[in-house]
Amino acid sequence: MKITRVETIPVQVPLHPGRAIRGARGYHRISPFLLVRIHTDDGITGVGEASCTPRWSGEDHFTAAHFVNSYFAPLLEGEDPAEVDRLAEKIHCTVARNSFTKAALEMALWDIRGKIAGLPLYRLFGGPVRDSVPLKWSVSGLGPAEAAEIARWAVGQGFTAMKVKVGIDPDGDVARVRSVWEAVGSAVRLGVDANGGWSVPVAIRTIRRLAEFNISFVEQPVPPPDPTWMAEVRNQISIPVIADESVWTAEDAENIVRAHAADVLSVYVGKAGGLSAARKVAAVAEAAGLQTTVGSNLEMGVGSAAMIHLAMATHGIRAEEFPCDIIGPYYYLDDLLEEPLPLAGGQALALERPGLGVNLDMEKVEFYRVR
Repeated sequence: MKITRVETIPVQVPLHPGRAIRGARGYHRISPFLLVRIHTDDGITGVGEASCTPRWSGEDHFTAAHFVNSYFAPLLEGEDPAEVDRLAEKIHCTVARNSFTKAALEMALWDIRGKIAGLPLYRLFGGPVRDSVPLKWSVSGLGPAEAAEIARWAVGQGFTAMKVKVGIDPDGDVARVRSVWEAVGSAVRLGVDANGGWSVPVAIRTIRRLAEFNISFVEQPVPPPDPTWMAEVRNQISIPVIADESVWTAEDAENIVRAHAADVLSVYVGKAGGLSAARKVAAVAEAAGLQTTVGSNLEMGVGSAAMIHLAMATHGIRAEEFPCDIIGPYYYLDDLLEEPLPLAGGQALALERPGLGVNLDMEKVEFYRVR
């Protein structure tokens, strides 16, 4: 089997107007994506998805398409798509950074590999380590009343864990968390996500104020450049610290471990540059005695499917203790899949079809294509 063509499709689906995310970096109102389809001479096609949010990744769907069409497609055409690891290494060595674009291509290659084997990816990766993946909701950094309303909605959807966006203004952060805590009660496990928005002294003071709300974790309390900043915060509080923006690669994970900067690492398929690289991040954490969870950039159906397979098959991802953020499809007015993902009741279920287990609805893809 040989790769004959690599197709790129830029798309943009509107977010639900009531679910735009406000955090320390501002509002997340628009999510451009690049869909990648890898075609073969046997008629098997693999699909991948790149999140193209410049504020987060430094990539958009124009730069992603340029790199795929100009560099990666010529590299892949004529190759055997089943040789995923070898091709992924070639991709990573050809262009620096651009991890979300690389992840989309590797995702599509794994999709083909699973279809060749006739197995869902999580079974190809060694089989399930859990029956389903516990999820947590993300409460936007809005006013206290609005945040509480969102939290109540999430409870109605079956979520028993959630995080509240903070890192915006300490007093407002505390008021928001208090309102959510009062709205959802003790049955919901509550954490906070600062997206690196606090300085070290502000983080320590504010987290201590939040302790009265039985906060179970604080995610990325300070900016990512120097892990010793987060280590200083961790040494001064009693709440587990999750590293998110600080961790992209396995090397980043090693730096966090050496600095004793976190208790948990948030792993992304896109940030890491692919499923295999994300599993390496989880392996580094597990070897060091840390836990991992799966973070989100509000991926759509294809990217979220990859996240489900990652969480289903990776022992180091401790979703039972720190539920995952596989919630992107909830945020959009429409989906691009023929069938929606099995996300319900605060759980993601396994996908039993070969490969990623998803099929694009090409009519919707054309409708939302960016031209």
